[in-house]
Amino acid sequence: MKKRELICIGCPMGCALTVELEGNEVVSVTGNTCKRGEDYARKEVTNPTRIVTSTVKVANGVLAAVSVKTEKDIPKGRIFDCVRALKDVTVTAPVHIGDVIMKDVAGTGVNVIATKDVGI
Repeated sequence: MKKRELICIGCPMGCALTVELEGNEVVSVTGNTCKRGEDYARKEVTNPTRIVTSTVKVANGVLAAVSVKTEKDIPKGRIFDCVRALKDVTVTAPVHIGDVIMKDVAGTGVNVIATKDVGI
């Protein structure tokens, strides 16, 4: 049996979790003080994902860049693909919170959206 030690990021408690695995299957999760900890641990050891935050350039705006993020989490192994896809993107002002900046970033099926308004 294999053990993995994690610090939970599901809530502010930051519980120290121990996950026991049999092959690729989670046998037990201990150390969590809430259900979110167990859910986080199971997902983290079997299919880790992350929200990606970055910036993209803005043309003709009051700011030179706008902050962006993925609408939902993407596979952890695709983070650098996502960042590379955004590297050369430039949007034209105005930009509004929630605007889709890039659809299906890096073939993940997830859109990248603006998290800030940028006026002209």
